[in-house]
Amino acid sequence: MNIDTFRDYCLNKKGVTEGLPFGPDNLVLKVMGKMFSIVSLDEVPLRSNLKCDPERAIQLREEYEDNILPGYHMNKQHWNTLVLDGRLDAKLVFKLIDHSYELVVDGLTKKLKKELEDL
Repeated sequence: MNIDTFRDYCLNKKGVTEGLPFGPDNLVLKVMGKMFSIVSLDEVPLRSNLKCDPERAIQLREEYEDNILPGYHMNKQHWNTLVLDGRLDAKLVFKLIDHSYELVVDGLTKKLKKELEDL
């Protein structure tokens, strides 16, 4: 998967914005101001950190041990790093993006959830 496909998929989700708060090499994607993905733009192959349910994170790391790793520079219980070298099926990557987005949306305040709903 390339950065354009990954980025476009994320940006098509409701309430998503992008930025470079950590410098030009790390694209941060947020929903309602809350981070759900960081993409390392200078890594080859492309790498992305995504939020994940802790139990699911462990299962994914065991099943895809070369391509799904504990979140680099993140809380390793709640974040995974995906190595996007073509070995992970795009459908799985999209499902994991959706999962990360939904976890963050579920954790939003009632006010932010309402704002998101109204977009």
